[in-house]
Amino acid sequence: MTTAPTAEPFVHPALFYRGEEEYLRGTVPFVRDGLRAGEPVAVAVPGPNLAILRTALGGDAADVRFLDMTEVGRNPGRIIPKVLRAFADAHRRTRVRIIGEPIWAGRSSVEYPACVQHEALINPAFQGRDVTILCPYDADRLPEQVLTDAYATHPVVICGGKERSSSAYAPEQVIARYNEPLAHTAPADELDFDADGLPGARQFAVERAARYGLSGVRLEDVALVVAELTTNSVVHGGGSGTVRVWSEGDQVVCEVRDRGQLSDPLAGRRPPSRDQLGGRGLLLVHCLADLVRVHTGPEGTTVRCYVGR
Repeated sequence: MTTAPTAEPFVHPALFYRGEEEYLRGTVPFVRDGLRAGEPVAVAVPGPNLAILRTALGGDAADVRFLDMTEVGRNPGRIIPKVLRAFADAHRRTRVRIIGEPIWAGRSSVEYPACVQHEALINPAFQGRDVTILCPYDADRLPEQVLTDAYATHPVVICGGKERSSSAYAPEQVIARYNEPLAHTAPADELDFDADGLPGARQFAVERAARYGLSGVRLEDVALVVAELTTNSVVHGGGSGTVRVWSEGDQVVCEVRDRGQLSDPLAGRRPPSRDQLGGRGLLLVHCLADLVRVHTGPEGTTVRCYVGR
């Protein structure tokens, strides 16, 4: 399978597959075409698909970078900076090919909005870059809404071995549609803070997270996440905010709300340049948390982080 010629250097097709045979028919030629062209190739897909693709490639697998998306992409917010951009930026002098499968049947309804926003944000993140990112979708196991969204986040869709332009392509609309208020029903501990209260806000979150069962490195992650978010609230979000902590399933949730508004949808997903001062706080949050959900608008911004026990 090869992608059709395009006027744009960046190519972002979705591959709808049904079963293992169709999956391999859509991915193996994509990888081998890239290797023959001298293009670096990376494959970031869930573990089971990673295994069958590695086996199908045989000796060619040695020339491919393999990553288990259930690990490196557990939080969709870190996929662009730490997986896709990390690989593409390491090979700036040549075109690269990547297979990225961020949405699989095991994703939860809480994770999905962040996943589809990620798919939409790939387009502005790589605009003008010599990169092809193929995104497989399991058409047998994923809900119909997921496939509908894929038409909106990918300019090209491959289905039944046939490639066609998507008339529903509208990534900006998807980003806006999934920028939804974050519903919350569980009881939470809550603390208001301002500039003088930053140390207290962090200590409050750490104590509550420990009470809910976090310890060791995961507790340190909470401390760093809350420190970054509360500092952002003071500096960029009106000078104050509210931190909330609660338990949800096997995770502890930390949420920071303030009166600021994020104007850049790629905030926290764009690797900073080496000489850039600041701008790393939200990226660090994405790297530490297992899931990050964001809602922003004129009324303020809420950043909700999930950290597993």
